[in-house]
Amino acid sequence: MANVVQRPASKDLQTNVSYLKDQLGIDKSFDLIHLDLEYNGIDMAVFTVDGFAKDEALTQIQRELNHINMDEEDDVNVVEKLTKSRIPYIEIETEHDLEEVVIQVLSGPAALVIDGYDQIIIIDTREYEIRGPEEPDTEQVIRGSKDGFVETLVFNAGLIRRRVRDRTLRNEYIRVGRRSHTDLCLTYIEDIADGELVQYVKEALQNIDTDGLPMGDKSLEEYIFGQHYNPYPLVRYTERPDVASTHLFEGHVLVLVDGSPSVIITPTTFWHHLQHAEEYRQKPSVGTALRFVRFAAVWMSIFLLPLWFLFAENPQLLPDNLQYIGPDEVGEVSLIAQFILAEAGIEMLRMAAIHTPSALATALGLVAAILIGEVAIEVGLFSNEVVLYLAIVAIGSFATPSYEMSLANRLIRIALLITVAIFHVPGYIIGSLLLIVLLTSMKAYDTPYFWPFIPFNARSMRDIVLRAPIPLKNRRPRAIHPLDPDR
Repeated sequence: MANVVQRPASKDLQTNVSYLKDQLGIDKSFDLIHLDLEYNGIDMAVFTVDGFAKDEALTQIQRELNHINMDEEDDVNVVEKLTKSRIPYIEIETEHDLEEVVIQVLSGPAALVIDGYDQIIIIDTREYEIRGPEEPDTEQVIRGSKDGFVETLVFNAGLIRRRVRDRTLRNEYIRVGRRSHTDLCLTYIEDIADGELVQYVKEALQNIDTDGLPMGDKSLEEYIFGQHYNPYPLVRYTERPDVASTHLFEGHVLVLVDGSPSVIITPTTFWHHLQHAEEYRQKPSVGTALRFVRFAAVWMSIFLLPLWFLFAENPQLLPDNLQYIGPDEVGEVSLIAQFILAEAGIEMLRMAAIHTPSALATALGLVAAILIGEVAIEVGLFSNEVVLYLAIVAIGSFATPSYEMSLANRLIRIALLITVAIFHVPGYIIGSLLLIVLLTSMKAYDTPYFWPFIPFNARSMRDIVLRAPIPLKNRRPRAIHPLDPDR
């Protein structure tokens, strides 16, 4: 973040008040409050935002100020006396820089300016309207906690602290954005997380030079790791405190963003995006079975459609007992055109579902499945098998735990389809090879994206394929370089 020019506070009350009124635009915004006060002959002024101010706290503070008595102590420091003994509030500090005071007031705290002092008292009396910590829709489990992160940074840090009571848990505050002044929190366990990783993420956040982060956490990912044209996510997002806490114990670093219910987990590999909390809420054998099904769904969402299209276009590649694969009648529309139209249709349906009220979502699904699907087959626009296999890969996309990973896999599937349509068998082989090369060449900081498959690590790969019993998982992932490798 670019350095802000400092403006030292003056001991003259009116000088400070005039500057704060001008910078805050007191007369231009109805929700910014400026109140002139006088207690025991001492002139004061309060600045705060109406929407953030906690009325009861400010009222109680004014009652306490009404009881101050400085007559018997001529050399008393009023600011020191107020902060240490008169203002009944925990979150209180002093500030010499008027520019910082402006930022603090716009962030929610109240500023108390006192005549004759160049120290301004900052009282964090803000109170946000928040929703309850409900279970996130995209990470639901049958068993387990039903709380989830909310849009308030302090509450999210508390949800993590509730589960991680380690004395070396660190929540470092960082502010980003010249205009938005977005509050961030860098969270890690100091005794476990790699110090160089922590320093890398911290410096990347502090070096962000922009006026604001309108997209919050997603913008941060692009600033930290770059690779803007790579569709695959380099960080994992979660709205579950238990998932975030589990990754902390592994040695990961979290980034919390005020205003976002999603927490960034870094660094991550390809396999982190295929994990789901439900696997660890069941017995190891059941969790392993669920993992096998999920992996199969994910791989089908990438490779099944291009492979079926390859066999449909080249039936001579099939053995005799699989000659039924492929449509009996192609129709007027080519297969590749059918796939592109159907993929676009599914994407439009997904967008429509996002903007459709919940009460109408079922009706929208029925319209899409019955009217559009059936009629499209009847008129010959789509063949039955195209709809069947497209439905299978669509289910595989929705079975992918990471939403960002499912979108990336969808793009890769379409690219692979087009490659097969142009180059046939060589296109499928080369396209698949290029995908593997892409995944193996990627790195999130110093962590290979396809680890532990490439570079291969037998013990860690076993934990990827099988849901190992928790008592046997006594080693942390080596790829993220934890300071303490043993659990």
